[in-house]
Amino acid sequence: MPRNPTIDVGRAWNTWSDRPLEMVFLPLGVRVTPLAYSSSTGAATLFPAGSGLRFGRHALDGSSVEAMAAHGGTHLLWRYDRSSPYGVVGRWETLVKGEWGLRFWINLCVSADDQSLVTFDEADGAAVVKVGRRFVALGGREPPVQVTGHATLDAAVEDYERHGYFDTSARSRSAPVLMLRYNLEMTADGAFAAAVSDDRDAAVAAVRTALAQARSHATLPTHEGLHAGSLDAVRDVMGWNTVWDEVNSRPYTSISRNWNQAKFGGFGVWLDDQFYHALLTSLLDRTLTRANIAAALSNATPQGNLACLVTAKDAWVDRTQIPVGAFIVAMIHQRLGDLDLVETAYPALVRNHDWWWSNRDPGGQGLCAYGTSDVGEALYKGSAFGARNESSMDNAPIHDEAAYDPDTRTLSAWDVGLNSLLCLDAEMLAHLAELLGDKAEAERFAGLADRTRRLIGERLWDDQRGLFANRQRTGGFVRSVGPTSFFPLIAGAATPAQIERLLPLLDDERAFGGAFGLPSVRRDDPAYKDNTYWRGRIWPPLNYLVWQGLRRNDRFGAASALAKKSLAVFGRSWADRVCPENYNADTGDALDQPDTDSFYGWGALMPLMGLSEISDVSPWGGWDLVNAGEDLQIRGLLSPAGRVDVVVNGGVLSLWRSGDMMFATNLPGRIAKIVWQDGVAAMTLPPVPDGDYQVSFPNIANAAGVRVVLEGVERLGAVDSDAGLVVQLAPCATPQRLSLYLPV
Repeated sequence: MPRNPTIDVGRAWNTWSDRPLEMVFLPLGVRVTPLAYSSSTGAATLFPAGSGLRFGRHALDGSSVEAMAAHGGTHLLWRYDRSSPYGVVGRWETLVKGEWGLRFWINLCVSADDQSLVTFDEADGAAVVKVGRRFVALGGREPPVQVTGHATLDAAVEDYERHGYFDTSARSRSAPVLMLRYNLEMTADGAFAAAVSDDRDAAVAAVRTALAQARSHATLPTHEGLHAGSLDAVRDVMGWNTVWDEVNSRPYTSISRNWNQAKFGGFGVWLDDQFYHALLTSLLDRTLTRANIAAALSNATPQGNLACLVTAKDAWVDRTQIPVGAFIVAMIHQRLGDLDLVETAYPALVRNHDWWWSNRDPGGQGLCAYGTSDVGEALYKGSAFGARNESSMDNAPIHDEAAYDPDTRTLSAWDVGLNSLLCLDAEMLAHLAELLGDKAEAERFAGLADRTRRLIGERLWDDQRGLFANRQRTGGFVRSVGPTSFFPLIAGAATPAQIERLLPLLDDERAFGGAFGLPSVRRDDPAYKDNTYWRGRIWPPLNYLVWQGLRRNDRFGAASALAKKSLAVFGRSWADRVCPENYNADTGDALDQPDTDSFYGWGALMPLMGLSEISDVSPWGGWDLVNAGEDLQIRGLLSPAGRVDVVVNGGVLSLWRSGDMMFATNLPGRIAKIVWQDGVAAMTLPPVPDGDYQVSFPNIANAAGVRVVLEGVERLGAVDSDAGLVVQLAPCATPQRLSLYLPV
């Protein structure tokens, strides 16, 4: 693992490697690796991804990590907690013994990537390795039964499997890998610590100090009450899937720990997955969000497109994926206010958008089809399947009737999902151009969005069936339809009349209704029964984009119903800490098919919808908060006002920052387009029913000089010494804009 001396020390200790229980101090490339040996099976394990692990809590910065580990019938709780920026405390707890504890061994391996020798001194009971000028020490609460030396971690595994535990031949006090050996008979519950210092004795002393301190856990972002655990799930899925890309020397949130090494040879960046990961991490971690955007943009090609997939083994530069990048960058900017990120991403996003029209619009008719260009040496290049890859929905039946045209290198059908997202992409690029002060480009992209929106309505609406559908460029509509038929909603391309015809399909159990959300093709389509990947299963990105489209069109009831179904199906698997790629649309099962990965990044889009039903940031609603009357607490959420807590208690919604209440209201409903910046606090209030409703600003204790404007009319706010500034609300049947202008 290449060292990274520039990594923020606040995240230097983390589970960076392809072995999830291994803790790595990245600046020095020093590893603390658990190894377990079961005498009953004769097998040792370093706990690679997918091997008897149940992922628990995981802070994105590695400050608190917890997992269940199983081997040979023995079950352990394993956890790490940061003791200081340079130190970490680890613990194991035996939950179930699969055999006599004397015959099950827990081993702590210490090694450095530069092969520096690790030494053990019985006088202080610590293993120490010097890398450069720094020392890393590891010691246990109890002394190890014995210490053995090995050339590599694999050699340590081989030693156990060849010689068992009743062996002393590998005893050593100096080796590239030193292994501190414990058994569960003598140490059923163990503790250890690692520390870094510029002095050997100080590193050992820091280990002993950390072990002597009371157990402490990091305060993690959490979500209780209504839609409980939604933010926690996003945190843990992103935390566990964040790794160090050894090939490119960068941190990023991988598609899945299960795929990162074995499938892709060290790293793998699927374009859209990386953008979704950036969106998900933006709720919690600015630094990781930027890293994920950088990983997505690293797929840019000289031709202009952002490549579909780049791994250590292959690069699909001949194709891209659906254009969601500008939409996600715009939302991240709204949440984090990071204009530098917009400036960085914008040029590549512009080139990618223009590339679509230059390469995927045969005949210049104003609508695009998926394809595969004549560049690169990728798998499936120049084939119908390669063209389908651009959609993400590789084997979806909506592509079955689309023949590959080798002359244009595109599929024969205009895709309604693609063109809707291209329309949205242009709209978001216009917005980003405005942020950057480029009026000409803003107008160009706004015009492209308007043109595409019009053509979607004219050419891709099937009035006979009452839905949007893919259409052959030289003929009629294709038979199969999927959730992409709802994508014109997110593009603003559906008329009110069309929306009225579309929405019943969400509840129709012959179409997309049912207990478990949106199948990837209509339930009455013959391909639905295949239940293989995009042929009938439920997919988080499809649910999320349809949910966003419903919200854009103020169909909040339908959006909430979809979010609840998504949360319900997610919760069935998450109870076992499984976050899958997709689900069986009949049973809600996740792992009924061997093709489904069990801990996939974009699976966290399902709980994102649950969280966003309470607090969201979007191009159409701005920053909004919903008071549904049910108690809840959301702690540590990044927002346009910084890191905040959202609380609903007894029907009162309150927003907190740094322990101070920003505002509170007993008004039920959606508070939209919240602005909170120097000198201004503003929000759009929902209709006010009859009764005693108010919005209070407890930290505005003196109303002198404060202007209170409600729906354009200035009014006085009642001042109370305990409650601060209180704005009483009269009944009103329509939303109202409330603005406070404070002296600056």
